[in-house]
Amino acid sequence: MENANPNLEVGELDLKLANLRIGGAFALGAELDGRIVNITQAGANFELPAPADMDDLLQNDRAADVSAIVNRLRQDGGIESVEVREAAFAPLVTRPRKIICVGFNYQAHAAETGTPIPKAPPIFSKFANALNHHDGDIELPTMVDKEFDYETELVIVFGRKCKNVSKENALSVVAGYAVGNDFSARGLQNITTQFTAGKMSDGFAPLGPWLVTRDRVPDPNNLRLQTWVNGEIRQDSSTGEMIFDCREIIRYVASIMTIEPGDILFTGTPPGVIWGKKVPRDERQWLKADDKVVSAIEGLGELAIHLR
Repeated sequence: MENANPNLEVGELDLKLANLRIGGAFALGAELDGRIVNITQAGANFELPAPADMDDLLQNDRAADVSAIVNRLRQDGGIESVEVREAAFAPLVTRPRKIICVGFNYQAHAAETGTPIPKAPPIFSKFANALNHHDGDIELPTMVDKEFDYETELVIVFGRKCKNVSKENALSVVAGYAVGNDFSARGLQNITTQFTAGKMSDGFAPLGPWLVTRDRVPDPNNLRLQTWVNGEIRQDSSTGEMIFDCREIIRYVASIMTIEPGDILFTGTPPGVIWGKKVPRDERQWLKADDKVVSAIEGLGELAIHLR
């Protein structure tokens, strides 16, 4: 039973998965019967091979190992011994080869920022230093900017290596989906036509806490997306409003480069950002130290970030 399907993909696990911080190291977690369990520790307890963390699962194609452990936990019990009662989340991935981002992918967001509707998905990058986790802190780089802003986004996590994938088959290469916040420094973003400088500071890519596997998300372009700042709703939209839907973004990116397991893709934010407020720029109430930003996407959970 444990090795029934060695070809199983992460996207077929029917699980909510997490990257946990336990004892100074990472571990793979999963939600089973409403409880968070340490899959890495469960594997050791059962003397079964187990991924060390989320990146190990994704990059080394270890879905079958996770399935075997989950089957044992459900069949033989033992969930209590590996339950994590006070979970500390790590960034959902910590060693991605690529962090790809799409800008201006909602028509109303492009309109509020005075940006023409793009002819193709505008692509930029973040780097591993920007990765952050649920309930994490962002130390605002106030020496270089004062105009800090949120961007709640659906994040695609890839589970299969691909190049030149068709739009029809694009979702088959996805491991799952997560909540992300493309945190931005608008002054740096807009000082030149190349806006990566406003996206690349430490902690500017919060992600998680959950990877919800592909089979649990029938249509990634039919999910409600919301943002709160200090309890006040700021964004309330749907991924159905994307200009370029998930299939098209994947097709486009994979036509340019090879996608590898564990790569992540931020798909753009809807309207409601501070940058789009119809008031003079110097009167906008930018994010500041002690603010709390909560991003939520239907079925994927909530991602909280604290500003320092």
